[in-house]
Amino acid sequence: MSERGPSRDIATLLEALPYIREFHGKTVVIKYGGAAMTDPALKEEFARDVVLLKYVGMNPVVVHGGGPEITGYMERLNLPVEFVDGLRVSDAATVEVAKMVLVGKVNKDIVLLINRHGQPAIGLCGDDGLLFRAARQAAPSGQDIGFVGRIERVDVGVLTHVAQDYIPVVASVGADREGNSYNINADEAAGAVARALGAYKIMFLTDVAGWLRDPADPDSVVSEASAELVANSLSEIAGGMRPKLAACLDAINGGVSFAHIVDGRVPHSLLLELFTDAGQGTKIGPGR
Repeated sequence: MSERGPSRDIATLLEALPYIREFHGKTVVIKYGGAAMTDPALKEEFARDVVLLKYVGMNPVVVHGGGPEITGYMERLNLPVEFVDGLRVSDAATVEVAKMVLVGKVNKDIVLLINRHGQPAIGLCGDDGLLFRAARQAAPSGQDIGFVGRIERVDVGVLTHVAQDYIPVVASVGADREGNSYNINADEAAGAVARALGAYKIMFLTDVAGWLRDPADPDSVVSEASAELVANSLSEIAGGMRPKLAACLDAINGGVSFAHIVDGRVPHSLLLELFTDAGQGTKIGPGR
């Protein structure tokens, strides 16, 4: 075997060491979605990465949605699928299906994957331990879209208790004071959890290379940005990147040290962003 292979491996390990030392004991919230949640090989790699984070002394918390799976089950049941301003129109039947799919299937699939790779995980949703209190919201255009909620409060007691010994996996549904269930945007949920926990980092897995200066140019990744730059740019950003950047901004303004947007289509993108000098994706900090 040539010296190049093992030398490169050793250099990578040595490069990771100061980051492992810096992040030991810190909480990282990971918003799981996109191809990393649907491609079988990427699902396995994601579970391995999360388990590794726990083994090196970090406290990972996974927050997930599951829009494509919800849509698939609604189509099987001949229920109408409609979106307004990027948000799913959610009548009582839609929320019932969403809750069954997210909590009963997607959440448990993720838990099983993480368990199988060597760390015990526990599945939660906003109803557990009064984790999320939600309130009904309209679409940005003002249209009533049914039982779509925004998070008013996060009670982290159940999360901090579970995270002592397990990896929490949180489905993005919640309820209001009257017990009505709501769909909640998973990006918003992840940002709210990170803020409430005082997490060191929040990471969003996406299907793009990061925040792009030009959405049509995959090579125009903004590698680092300040919260001020994000705030000044938000009104000009459309599509799925907008709620991610808004959640990053909410988390940073709430005391989270750094937010990252990484390409979940790249195997081990979490580890590359956390533990290498070059990183992989967009890193957002408080700035000056």
